[in-house]
Amino acid sequence: MIDALDSEDSARGWIGDSFAPTRDTWTKLDRFVDMLIAENAQQNLIAASTIPTIWVRHIADSAQLLSLDTREGEGLWIDLGSGPGLPGLVVAILSARPMLLVESRKRRCDFLRTVASELDLGHVVVAEAPLERVATRPAATISARAFAPLDKLIDLSARFSTESTRWLLPKGRNAVKELALLPQPWQRMFHVEQSRTDADSQILVGTGKIAAKQRGKR
Repeated sequence: MIDALDSEDSARGWIGDSFAPTRDTWTKLDRFVDMLIAENAQQNLIAASTIPTIWVRHIADSAQLLSLDTREGEGLWIDLGSGPGLPGLVVAILSARPMLLVESRKRRCDFLRTVASELDLGHVVVAEAPLERVATRPAATISARAFAPLDKLIDLSARFSTESTRWLLPKGRNAVKELALLPQPWQRMFHVEQSRTDADSQILVGTGKIAAKQRGKR
């Protein structure tokens, strides 16, 4: 069992130990937190009840996905249904990975672009469109924190996958149940990791390409 992050200090400490952020990176993380809280008063980005534990519930919760795919290089990371930029903006602050944030709601896209601009995240691109209208391109990593049921999520994003694509899909306490409902070829691609921020939550981690012939077959 991994040690759970159960306080704001432990969340910040884990991020420091795991990613060795520079002073500038810490400043950007702190600024993002401030912007997220301020914007939450204007539009519902995160549950108000989670603000006192925002470093555990949202920042470390997002950063743990990067710890599951630390590959260097220029591979594109696509964050589906990015919403307030969780996990996409956190990953973009902590790494230089090219980041595509896919979000269909205009007000949320406006927020994402504002944060990327203010924090000088030049490697972030916001796609303001439903995923179905986003141009196909190969993804090194695909993440989705709260996008769609697992089968629909994989089906919609399959065209972005390659043989080396890493799938990072937080699925809460229903991860194993959702995985069991997938066609067998999909199931074999994934394993389950325990979340560091919630003892009841799990993350589906997979590697590989979803081929069209696999869809709908058990």
